[in-house]
Amino acid sequence: MNAIQIRKATYNDLPQLLEFEQGIIAAERPFDPTLKQAKISYYDIKQMIASPEVTILVAAIKDQIVSSGYARITTAKPYLRHQNYGYLGFMFTLPQYRGQGINATIIEALKQWCISQSINEIRLDVYDGNTSAIKAYEKVGFKKHLINMRMEI
Repeated sequence: MNAIQIRKATYNDLPQLLEFEQGIIAAERPFDPTLKQAKISYYDIKQMIASPEVTILVAAIKDQIVSSGYARITTAKPYLRHQNYGYLGFMFTLPQYRGQGINATIIEALKQWCISQSINEIRLDVYDGNTSAIKAYEKVGFKKHLINMRMEI
């Protein structure tokens, strides 16, 4: 396998990151009946690249971006032990590069960024039915914590 370079996303990466966002949305639609059927967007990626509270990382092989992820410093609820935590999201790897540990490498780099920001807890959300993602996150050390439930009425 070619060497993977993990680096901060730049504005030049925006077209590829916007494609990744649509890939995430397409992958999540089967798990979330509440998503609009029209074209939607989850993130303001341009603003996230500029924010000191967020880091977006990409994995590149040669000059091709093959994976992404972000960490955002988030204020915790006042009753929790920690004041802030790192929230991870925007995890996407091109299908032909999945299963090679690239996402785990991005998560480790995001974890190190959080540590450098004096953050000692990271969290993420994953759909209950997305067993492959759950297994991947458990493999790198995440544990199930809370189940969010909903009812359509």
